[in-house]
This record gives sequence, structure tokens and C-alpha cells, in this order.
Amino acid sequence: MSDESAVRDAAGRARAASIDLAVRSRAEKDAALRAMADALLAAAPEVLAANEVDVARARQVGTSEAIIDRLRLDPARLEGMAAGLRDVAQLPDPVGEVVRGSTLPNGLELRQIRVPFGVVGMIYEGRPNVTADAAGLALKSGNAALLRGSSSAKASNTAIVAALRSGIAAAGLPVDAVQLVPGDSHDAVKHLMRARGLVDVLIPRGGASLIRSVVTESTVPVIETGVGNCHVYVDASANLDDAERILVNAKAQRPSVCNAAETVLVHADAAASFVPRAVAALRAAGVTVHGDAEFVRLGGVEVLPATARDWDTEYLSLDIAAAVVPSLEAAINHIREHGSGHTEAIVTGSQAAARRFVAAVDAAAVIVNASTRFTDGGEFGFGAEIGISTQKLHARGPMGLPELTSTKYVVTGDGQIRT
Repeated sequence: MSDESAVRDAAGRARAASIDLAVRSRAEKDAALRAMADALLAAAPEVLAANEVDVARARQVGTSEAIIDRLRLDPARLEGMAAGLRDVAQLPDPVGEVVRGSTLPNGLELRQIRVPFGVVGMIYEGRPNVTADAAGLALKSGNAALLRGSSSAKASNTAIVAALRSGIAAAGLPVDAVQLVPGDSHDAVKHLMRARGLVDVLIPRGGASLIRSVVTESTVPVIETGVGNCHVYVDASANLDDAERILVNAKAQRPSVCNAAETVLVHADAAASFVPRAVAALRAAGVTVHGDAEFVRLGGVEVLPATARDWDTEYLSLDIAAAVVPSLEAAINHIREHGSGHTEAIVTGSQAAARRFVAAVDAAAVIVNASTRFTDGGEFGFGAEIGISTQKLHARGPMGLPELTSTKYVVTGDGQIRT
């Protein structure tokens, strides 16, 4: 069977599974999610052994430690994946939720309700935990999932999906509700992107080149997720103790993820006091600072001179770009020019500055006096997330269950005709 035939066959089976899922009760879907969690933990030896193969292969080809951190699984992370599935089971079912409703003057009852997309395709890089998250969220929202992870995580994803499918089967739901896209070539990915009519929506999750490729080449509708060139702006009125804690957390708590800070901007009025302590705190956390001329002057020899490229770089490592700006407006303009529309944070003691920043910054999440690391479906109370959308259509920010649904109008009458 050719790659195209194999992909279309898998998509056809996913379509059949989605028709079944669309009418399943919340109780049935929740039972399947709990069974998937149990099956994942039962398969822990196989999953972790497969992951060791992927990690060893990644090291052999010189993959960076930041990417290996995304790839690596351990018992705690596997427990977290299972807990995520159980958390999703506890969330309200979005299917059937009434978005709005009214009775029209002619007596017709009008309701707009949430319904599944049908078949959701996911193309993603590196992180095998995404496999379980995407499968769980898709199933809960009544969708079948066609999953294509990167080749670097192939062994891990194969073992994870095998475990999830065994849990789905044990719960009596169609196993083809969760599938890996068949084929190892890039052509298989292209066939998925062109399976319009079989696949209802594609969600890419990964680096800029992956997302750009899916957006430009796909004939299937795409919900665009984005890279995280996130900023922390320290305003003139900021509490500097808070600013230091927030900055170090935003950068160093887990630098390999998209909501980690990649640039710090400091108001000139706070720079003399804050820059030296910020550099010291960041260096103590192992962070290399790439600063503009003023940041270098105030921060000393431990600050590397920044280049024009640094302002647009998503490091995903213990590196951060840093600049001193003359005003709040200059910080906003810098973010407008270099930000990726993901998450931007301000640390300030001024309500006026906070309001201006929130209104003027164009991003999926704008955070006042807290770390950028909070932009996350779990932290927002959505359960596991399928991605963080940086587009402006349908869904923006962390995508939970409601973002995996469309709507339909249900019109109920008692014999009315249009005149």
C-alpha cells in the first residue's frame, strides 16, 4: 500500500470512529479516558524502554539538551500523562453545551450547541506527552485523533498509542479513535495535510518551520499554534523583588517550553538598580544573558553583547536577550516588532501602566505581575491542552475542550412556515 493509500485508509477509519464517538455519552467517554490512563501506566516498562531508544538516538545525532529534555520520559512524567487523562475525564463535556439560545418572535426555538469537529489531525515535534494529551482531549470532545509526531519520538509514540488503544478497546469504544499516521516519509505528512474531506482540522505544534510548512501547504483547515518569543517587561514602578523572582521563574524554571521568557526589557528608571541584580540572579540559575549596550554597561562582563538576531530568537535554552528601554511605549513597540503573539508579561506597581500594556500588546496571553510560565491549559484549569493558538480565528491561547468543537444550530418549531 502506498503512503497516500495508507494515510487515507487511516483517515477513513478515523472518520468512522468519529461518527461513533459523536453520539457517545459523557460517562462512556470518561470511562475510556480512565481506562487509557490505567493502560498507559500498565505499559510503563514498554513506554519507558521505547523512550530510552529515542533519547539514545537523539544523543547520537547531537541533539541539544533542550530538545532532549522535551523528548525524555521518566516515571514521574508518565504519571503526569496519566493524571492528565484522568483530569480531562473530570472536566465538563463540551458536546451539547448551549452557546446561546432564544425563542424567535414566530415561536421557533433556536439553540446554538457545541459539536465535535470529527477528525482532528495533529502534527507535532519532540514531546511524546503531547500524544496522550491530544488523544485524551480529542476523545473527550467527541473527535477521532490522527497523530503524527516527529521521527525523533517514533518509538515512544508507538508504545504510547498502543497503550491508549488498548484502554479504549477495554472501554468498548472504537480503537481507531486514536491512531498514528502511517508511514515514515515526509510524503505521508503531506498526504495528511491534503486529506480534505476526511480530516476536518489540522493542528501543528512545534517550531516555526513546522508550523509555516503546515499552514502554507495544507488544504485541510489549520488552527495555527505559534512559537513563544515571550517577554518580561520590568516597569519603572515595579517591585524589584517580585521582578527578580518572576524573571528567573519565567526563564529558568523550564527553559525548553514555549511559555518560557526569551527577552527581558527593563525601564531606564529602574535599570541601575535592577540590571545588576537581575544578571546575578539569572547567572546563578545558569542563564547566559545577551544584552544591549546599556545592559552590558550595567550588568558587567558576564553579559554577552546581543546581536540583532537575538531579539527574534526563541532560545528554548538557558539564554535570554536583554535590553534597557526608555519608556513603557518603547517596550510595547519592541514587543510589537519582535514578539510572536504568545505571552507577554509586565511587572509594575502602576495600574495605569498595566492597563496600557494589556490594551496595547497583541498576544494570546498578557500577564500582569506574574510569570509567563502560567500560560498553560493545566494552569488555566482547562486540563491538558492541545496547544497554544496564536492566531485570531476560532481559538486563541491555550486550547482546551471547547476549542476542539464547532457548533450547529438546532431550530425547533411546531409547524411554522416562512412567509
